[in-house]
This record gives sequence, structure tokens and C-alpha cells, in this order.
Amino acid sequence: MDWLTWALLSAVFSGLTAILAKVGVAGIDSNLATAVRTTVVLVFAWGVALTTGPVSAVTGITRRTWLFLALSGLATGLSWLCYFRALQLGPASKVAPIDKLSVVLVALFAV
Repeated sequence: MDWLTWALLSAVFSGLTAILAKVGVAGIDSNLATAVRTTVVLVFAWGVALTTGPVSAVTGITRRTWLFLALSGLATGLSWLCYFRALQLGPASKVAPIDKLSVVLVALFAV
């Protein structure tokens, strides 16, 4: 599959994420909901990584790559915490489109 197919699949799963998260965050603390979601993502991501590539590839990751992946992970965590809190307080139909302003921000940051 090419990048466009993967990007479209990402959009589909992102859309599902908003609806599923809105239902999942009802009745519990948004930070706890984020922790549960993050644990599922962690287990899933490691499962995929370990079944599709050699574990030894980890040793080939440069310090620069580790730094930027760690910073990306922190940004992701902050984004998810804010997103789940927004979903807890507001309707998914309004929260998700504002969250998608990230597309505009990516373009601005890339410049």
C-alpha cells in the first residue's frame, strides 16, 4: 500500500478514536482514561514491532533519534491528556474538529 492509503486509514481510525473515546471517558477521570488507552497502545505497538522486525534493531537507534522520538512521545502524551479532558467536557462533534487544527499547525511548524 502507498502512503495515501495509509493516511486514509489513519483518518478512519482517528475518527473512530474520537467516538470510542467519548463513550469510554464517560464516568471516569480523563487522566485515568488516557492511562488505560496508552497502556493498550503500548502493548499493541510493541506486539506489532516485535512480530514485524528484529528486536536487535533497537540497538541501532541513534541518540538523536531517541531524543526526537522521546520528545514526540511527550507531545503525544500531552495531546492525549488534553484531548480526553476536552472530550469529557464537550461533545465529540466539536472537540474532534478543533483537535484536527493540528493539521494546520503541522504545516506551520514544517515551515
